[in-house]
Amino acid sequence: MPLSPSALSRLEFQHRTIHDLIGDLPETVLRRNLVAGKWSAFENIAHLTAYQPVFIKRLERMQEESSPRFDRYIAEQDPMFAPTLQKGLGELLADIDLQRSRIIAQCSSMDDATLARTGIHPKYGEFSIRQWTEFFLLHEAHHLYTIFMLVQDLRKNGGKK
Repeated sequence: MPLSPSALSRLEFQHRTIHDLIGDLPETVLRRNLVAGKWSAFENIAHLTAYQPVFIKRLERMQEESSPRFDRYIAEQDPMFAPTLQKGLGELLADIDLQRSRIIAQCSSMDDATLARTGIHPKYGEFSIRQWTEFFLLHEAHHLYTIFMLVQDLRKNGGKK
């Protein structure tokens, strides 16, 4: 059985929610850090952008290796995160779309045996590709919620806290 219709639909559309969440807020406002030690809305978007190629590589490893082990992803330790933060908002959104099309193509072409292949998460253990995809989507949804809340604060308080 291929990925569920729910997973495929979220892969295709969930990331597009960013456009709805940020609306017409300028990048300078999205970059405002409202909570010391926490990411801004822009930094959350950059994180989602930087993580997609990592997920693609993990999918490839699970297809090529037998149950590879993955380190916990820590954005600040990702050599691509800092350069991603230097990109403009338009470039980030375009990159998310491009990388997502690769993820969709990769996942939708997998047969049952491939989707059952596994990788080892350092905390949660063995996940099939189906489970890794769900984990990816839920992780993204968490950051979308965070962006939503930050944008509400930006609109309400003009970015001042």
